[in-house]
Amino acid sequence: MPVVGFLHSGVESQSSHVIGFSKGLAEVGFVEDRDVRVHYRFAEGRYDQLPAMVVELASVPVAVLAATGGVQTALAAKSNGGPIPVVFGNGSDPVQFGLVASLNRPGGHITGVSFFTATLEAKRLGLLSKLVPDARVFGVLVNPTNENVENQLKDVAQGGITLGRPLIILKASTEAEIEKAFGGFVQQGADALLVASDPYFFGRRQTILALAAQYSLPAIYEWSQFAQEGGLASYGTNLFDNYRLVGLYVGRILKGERPADLPVVQATKFEFVVNLKAAKSLSITLPAGPVSTADEVIE
Repeated sequence: MPVVGFLHSGVESQSSHVIGFSKGLAEVGFVEDRDVRVHYRFAEGRYDQLPAMVVELASVPVAVLAATGGVQTALAAKSNGGPIPVVFGNGSDPVQFGLVASLNRPGGHITGVSFFTATLEAKRLGLLSKLVPDARVFGVLVNPTNENVENQLKDVAQGGITLGRPLIILKASTEAEIEKAFGGFVQQGADALLVASDPYFFGRRQTILALAAQYSLPAIYEWSQFAQEGGLASYGTNLFDNYRLVGLYVGRILKGERPADLPVVQATKFEFVVNLKAAKSLSITLPAGPVSTADEVIE
């Protein structure tokens, strides 16, 4: 029975990741514990631990490594995994970060799925401004340990210029820092909040959602799970389907295909979710225009 490694930079309770990944594997004939064994590892937001975790999985050894949950996982796999085939899954530009030579011809032993999440910050900021048109100052929460943070900051800065609105940018990489940041947003006069895409933030979404409610901050997030679990809105690709695609590629490599011959898959399912119940709890009325464009409206 072949052994596969699944490494994620976030927390273990992210069921959409694992369920989607297993579904993709099964679609190409690899049912877990029947046709393939999967070793799961989660860094719990400690991104500096990823290289050691890659080395651990490589020593098993694993036949293929799924490096998911941000570009930092893929970079660790490329640098520390030796010749093991790698299938990444993250929202960053894989060419910019040197993971592949090109999207159509990855080259080497790495290919994967591009989620686009980290390149949509300005888009989310624009949607937030339409949902909360009276907001004059926007807060932006980013994780400074995320390899993609500089690109995110450039993206939101351009978004702020386009909107003509000032931004309050605060950084957090622990729960204590997240709590401190929310207090800072309120003290500095933020009217609405963009929570930038980050695997650690997703894993701590219940804390973030509770703080947004506590401080009455209307916020937009990356994955639909945020809105479905009480956030005001979200915009991004489909998390389950993204990980299903990662599982598909891992299965194809187990069957003998080479990563160099598998073009990087770009996610195509985008979801804009709006939660009217959350709007009511925040005592705000959302404009009909942007709500009518949502793919899902939670009553």
